[in-house]
Amino acid sequence: MDKENIKRIGQKKEIWQEQADQTSERGEPFITVSGRPVGALYTPLDIDNLDYENDLGFPGRYPYTRGVQTNMYRGRIWTMRQFSGFGDAFDSNRRYRYLLEQGQTGLSVAFDMPTIMGYDSDSERSLGEVGRCGVAIDSLEDMEVLFDQIPLDQVTTSMTINGPAAILWCMYLANAENQGVSLAKVGGTIQNDILKEYIAQKSWIFPPEPSMRLITDIFSFSADHVPRWNTISISGYHIREAGSTAAQELAFTLADGFAYVEAGIKAGLDVDRFAPRLSFFFNAHIDFFEEICKYRAARRIWARRMKEHYGARDERSLKMRFHTQTAGCSLTAQEPENNIVRTAIEALSAVLGGTQSLHTNSMDEVMALPTEKAVKIALRTQQIIAYESGAANTIDPLAGSYYVEALTDQLESEAEAYFQKIDDLGGVLPAIDQGFFQQEIADAAYSYQRAVDQGDLSVIGVNRYNTGEQAEIDLLKIAPEVEEKQVKRLKRLKEKRDGDAVNRSLENLKKSASGSDNLIPKILDSVKVYATEGEIVAALKEVFGEYREKPLF
Repeated sequence: MDKENIKRIGQKKEIWQEQADQTSERGEPFITVSGRPVGALYTPLDIDNLDYENDLGFPGRYPYTRGVQTNMYRGRIWTMRQFSGFGDAFDSNRRYRYLLEQGQTGLSVAFDMPTIMGYDSDSERSLGEVGRCGVAIDSLEDMEVLFDQIPLDQVTTSMTINGPAAILWCMYLANAENQGVSLAKVGGTIQNDILKEYIAQKSWIFPPEPSMRLITDIFSFSADHVPRWNTISISGYHIREAGSTAAQELAFTLADGFAYVEAGIKAGLDVDRFAPRLSFFFNAHIDFFEEICKYRAARRIWARRMKEHYGARDERSLKMRFHTQTAGCSLTAQEPENNIVRTAIEALSAVLGGTQSLHTNSMDEVMALPTEKAVKIALRTQQIIAYESGAANTIDPLAGSYYVEALTDQLESEAEAYFQKIDDLGGVLPAIDQGFFQQEIADAAYSYQRAVDQGDLSVIGVNRYNTGEQAEIDLLKIAPEVEEKQVKRLKRLKEKRDGDAVNRSLENLKKSASGSDNLIPKILDSVKVYATEGEIVAALKEVFGEYREKPLF
């Protein structure tokens, strides 16, 4: 619009505002779940600097604000990838096959805490935790069971693992080869995002420098041998679950992404050799419009930074592809059926924001791992959005909304301000060491909880319309016998494998870790002779040491 039109609209808005101010409004503040004030009305005045071609463009075209594919869901519906894993590999394999039968289009593996932390099931540190919050995987033998009768050249798999990511990835690749599948045909994603572990989730093993080395080794090996694999899923999900705002999730996630790019370049890799296989993982929280705008801003920031700062030339390096999971922290134990509605709203925001794959939480996940009934409802939620709602029929339908475009710009601006703060601290790793991210998230979490406690933010069934009724729903319970059975299987494996071959492979791994060789081939060698995850981690700890977080007071 020209300046005269903008001026006229401004004058008319002032008149409208005078009338609006004379009418009563609800008593609570109008804020997003992040605490951001929301105006009563948005007009062209809020986006008068918007340049369509430079700020929005077209789907599949720079700066990708409107989506990374030309046809988006008119070409292919997002991958429906339910996060699942519990008990032992046999239990989880049955659940995976059930989900695939129900129409799920990709698998997403949840590992138990011992596996996440690099301990075998027979470790004293694993006692009581085996198979509780995910599937227990100790060796290639478990990985073979986990994907039994699941063709790895047809089904893509996402694995949520970070500290020992290289080891679990090698188990997956070795299993694919055992199935007769060429690594060139294997597709999927490994989370492999250690920076967000130091920032938010806290499931680290090694110090930052060797952890980053393992990640860039994966970048390099995958580029040469597993070209369809997404080598990292740079994760804002756990940052948000820890209590961050939407703007913090956006900024901290992308800052981590820039740090990985810089690490790859420092390792001698051309940016366009590895950047096309970088992917992201965002949280879909309950504030509908704020989430949509977060995704749109993320794509635009990433494209501009990759092109203008890192000199990427391959357009695949500019395209931010991301997975989304609905917000676990938004679920409530009170009136858990309400979580079905929350999840549907959050999933719709991810779709309207242009996600490439999606996990919908089950209504019972706030209390336990999901039952088959609950996970089926969660999957059907995605399918209804995809095939009944009409949301997948047109691309970025909210583009041009004064509110959406203004909020997208605002989130981008706030993220850029955070990038400057991080740069001023010396970068991501120094900022982690100084506790910057941790303090920002803690402050945001406190502000959110205070807003809920004071009633400024409503949580239905908790601080508003709370009937005090306790819902009775079936929960999935992991029997103690699962741990006993897993430990016995592990003992049998250690007795029947070639112990000398295992020891030789671990010694070779330690030797390479002490030098500068790419470690993935050595880890693969160890995996193939059935060295366990815990043994491989222990060997690397001898060389790398362990990370200890600096306490903050």
